[in-house]
Amino acid sequence: MIEIFQQIVNGVAIGGVYVLIALGLTTVFGILGIAHFAHGSVSMFGGYLTYFLVASQGVPLFGAIAIAVITGFALGVVIEFLAYRPVRNANHINAFIVALGLTMMVEGINLQFFGAEQVVIPTSASRVFNIGGVTIPELRLYVILSAAILVAAMAIFVERTKAGQAIRALAENRDAAILMGVNVNTIPLIVFGISTALGVTAGVMVGSLFAIAPGIGEGLVVKGFAVLILGGLGSFPGAIIGGVVLGITESLAAGFISSAYKDVIAFVVMIAVLLVRPQGLMGKTS
Repeated sequence: MIEIFQQIVNGVAIGGVYVLIALGLTTVFGILGIAHFAHGSVSMFGGYLTYFLVASQGVPLFGAIAIAVITGFALGVVIEFLAYRPVRNANHINAFIVALGLTMMVEGINLQFFGAEQVVIPTSASRVFNIGGVTIPELRLYVILSAAILVAAMAIFVERTKAGQAIRALAENRDAAILMGVNVNTIPLIVFGISTALGVTAGVMVGSLFAIAPGIGEGLVVKGFAVLILGGLGSFPGAIIGGVVLGITESLAAGFISSAYKDVIAFVVMIAVLLVRPQGLMGKTS
């Protein structure tokens, strides 16, 4: 039983990363209908940038994270304005091609500026807490708390602010939102900025918990879209629940079966859920 709780704690930590990735993806997809495949590579850019600032420039960790998140927000604004806005009203395949092109471009930038070496973001969080036989590394605890705080902040932003209400209105009914005065040029910029900032934070978490290396971004964005499908496309609560479920499933599979099959088993669970509930855990029935 203790081992089960141990794997659940581990799964919640990685689930927090998936939640942040999925929240960014579901916001972009729900409002603009864009499958932003470059999201994982951009997230890794944030992790690489944080590592560079901490390891090479001597910037304190939290200062480096703040710089990376602000840079991520600005990068998201640039991506929306230069890459996706020109194809906003074109065929969906155009945005799909742009997304694939962005993925390759950002991966190339990461390789050019940060190299191909696997790196780990250095932290001072080395303590290990023991609660009832369950060990919780300090770093994993910080990741869980940070993810929870960001999810709560995102929920407050979407529910309580005018910009958040405009985002929800645009997601529900674009034409009606325009008639009500929602600026369809400004809101997508905000959406991409926030989405990329969340992705950068997830990249920092991955770089601290595990490591950053070329190719990890693609795997991360695949997991993000798996969470979207599991939780329900366009559903904020679904992204949260789906991310935690996927993280715990992977951890349990790695702990009790084999780490080599954790991805396979996680996707089997996702398929099983969709066979019973095709719209996802929190998706709306048509």
